[in-house]
Amino acid sequence: MSPESPNRPDQIRQSMLLTLILLLLLPLIAACDSGSALQEVGGQVGAVIEAAATLDAQANVTPTRTPRVRATPTRTPRARATATPRSQSVSGLPTIRFQNLPREAKETIALIDQGGPFPFERDGITFQNREQLLPRKRSGYYREYTVITPGSRDRGARRIVAGAEGELYYTDDHYESFREVIP
Repeated sequence: MSPESPNRPDQIRQSMLLTLILLLLLPLIAACDSGSALQEVGGQVGAVIEAAATLDAQANVTPTRTPRVRATPTRTPRARATATPRSQSVSGLPTIRFQNLPREAKETIALIDQGGPFPFERDGITFQNREQLLPRKRSGYYREYTVITPGSRDRGARRIVAGAEGELYYTDDHYESFREVIP
């Protein structure tokens, strides 16, 4: 094999990435045809790019030992938050009392507590904490949920972010600031 020709694992990885991207783009094309809001479609495109980047990063990891064969779970467990937030802030962030949240945020927390169903497809996805405003935790620790904004034609800027240990954070400016939810 010549130095510039790709090896078999690289070809397989590239084929898998292309297949993943195509499979994830098909619903987006359908959403565009059905007249979905541009921001919603844009958010889905971002999810496709993030999934492809994650798959590519995982494919480039060189194992230090032979991996064990594991059973494939049928369902990935989600982080569950409680409807009753902690009594005081442990994050050092500003706080907001549960009773002072908008009605829609309280409804979102109730849905989180019961495990859904959620109004938006992207509800419950991993929140990456790219802004690093929340306490640093392992990947997958935080999940994000839409707080419906009356009159908004898309998901709006309001979210509840739930930590795996039950902590809840509210943002009304699309992750530019957070307040920890307390009782």
